[in-house]
Amino acid sequence: MTVRPAWLLPLGQTREDTRLAPVGTWSPDGEIRTRDGVIPGGNPFAATGAGAMSLQVGIGRAAVQGTTAQGAYPVAVDAPEVVTFTDGNAQFARIDSVILRVYDGLFDQNENTLARIEILPGQASATPTAPTLPACSVRLWDVTVPAGASAGVGGINWSSALADRRRFTAAVGGIIPQGWGLSFNGAYDGQYRDAEGTLERWNATDGEWETYRPPERAAETISGGVSTAAGWSLNSFGARRRNGVVQVVGYWTRTGATLLANPNLADTLVATLPIGWRPVLLVEAVASNGYGFGACAIGADGLMTLRSWAGGGPNRTDNALEKDTNVRISATFVQ
Repeated sequence: MTVRPAWLLPLGQTREDTRLAPVGTWSPDGEIRTRDGVIPGGNPFAATGAGAMSLQVGIGRAAVQGTTAQGAYPVAVDAPEVVTFTDGNAQFARIDSVILRVYDGLFDQNENTLARIEILPGQASATPTAPTLPACSVRLWDVTVPAGASAGVGGINWSSALADRRRFTAAVGGIIPQGWGLSFNGAYDGQYRDAEGTLERWNATDGEWETYRPPERAAETISGGVSTAAGWSLNSFGARRRNGVVQVVGYWTRTGATLLANPNLADTLVATLPIGWRPVLLVEAVASNGYGFGACAIGADGLMTLRSWAGGGPNRTDNALEKDTNVRISATFVQ
């Protein structure tokens, strides 16, 4: 397999000093350790079938954490690599892992200082599992090699054999994309991650991720600004808004003719809400006078239109909203 050199000095480290570790560059995983993983941007280390038993791994960048003394290695793979899998076991399938691995002669038995894409073979089994990662490596892909697979019999079905195992990292303070390995704990209070489109914040006190919610805005209130239609007089009006939720309550007296209903009635305008306090979509408000009740539509234009009524008054047996009746209309909606 072709070995391609990469940028390998641990962050902040020289060959004379092997004790320095990155500070403030990648997302911390402890006091002086870094959460390793793939650096997002485009589709780093994309996998594409390159032959019956061969896989091409695309370009990408990653941070690979060694021991605490080593620090973290920033690695750049600047040209695609092709790796070839050995034939499948005669009886059982196995899972091989495609990994990004760093070798450093100052800390391991290898005489070279390099990073490379390589295959970590798994054990053939009736229930195969991915192999354990060696030190100073990052798992990119798991590949299921079927029993008996070889170039001569069709090789590996890349459409079903690949399992994405790339996990991502970000600069300190950045939001870490989900990727594979989502269940990691946060490293500090206030760390963020993107969990399938949901922004989560690490609560170090409780030791758990919490769905992020923006700070609550102070409540706004008004007691005027509503325009009352002919046939009604306004007694009182109030509206309250907080975090986009609006509550409206108004008291009007019917000064026009008694409204007869069956229980539907001819659309009757009561009032118009002020601009900025109107719903986005049509909502149905509740209206009541203590004897009967009805529905009042409130549109995006702010028009409050009474359009049904059931019940009467103390001296009526039909559905009617009597003249001189005090009517309360209330609604709650999200803007």
